[in-house]
Amino acid sequence: MAGSSSGLVAALTAAAVATVGFLAYRAEATVPPGLAGKPGASATPVATKAPRDRQHPTALPGGSGSGERVVYSVDDDRVWLVSAGNRVENTFKVFPGTVDPVPGTYAVMSRSNAVTGTDGAPIEHVVRFAEHGGVVIGFSAAVDGALPTPDPAVRTGGVRESRTDGEAMWMFATVGQKVVVIR
Repeated sequence: MAGSSSGLVAALTAAAVATVGFLAYRAEATVPPGLAGKPGASATPVATKAPRDRQHPTALPGGSGSGERVVYSVDDDRVWLVSAGNRVENTFKVFPGTVDPVPGTYAVMSRSNAVTGTDGAPIEHVVRFAEHGGVVIGFSAAVDGALPTPDPAVRTGGVRESRTDGEAMWMFATVGQKVVVIR
């Protein structure tokens, strides 16, 4: 019995250390550039207001970072999938839930191929990247292709896409992929 108890303690300790490491990684990913490791550095994402090209509303907004990334504008309800060379590979409209992520830089933290959404609908290609006020935020597509209007009384972080766009997101945004949220 003593041998199995020590094995259980070792397994729980390893799980706790892994969880703390993951949370530290997520917190570090949101520290503004130049502040990492400095006393008083905040893990609060930095808000950015990106200038828009109103003549070309699908153009990648300035101030949305660099390198390979997903850019999500909460004001425009639009996503851009951007390659390492700053080339837009795809852009599409999305339909957010009732809780928006705070503008800043995140990393995809987990994915699920198929689950049930908060609204009870079967969803696929779930790409989770943020948490705000206890609500996990991620992109997904309803299996039936529906783009419902969320119930404002229910706190949801699902950002719905069409099935085609959900497939594109799934192929592009693997765990660790940078996600830049802008206004």
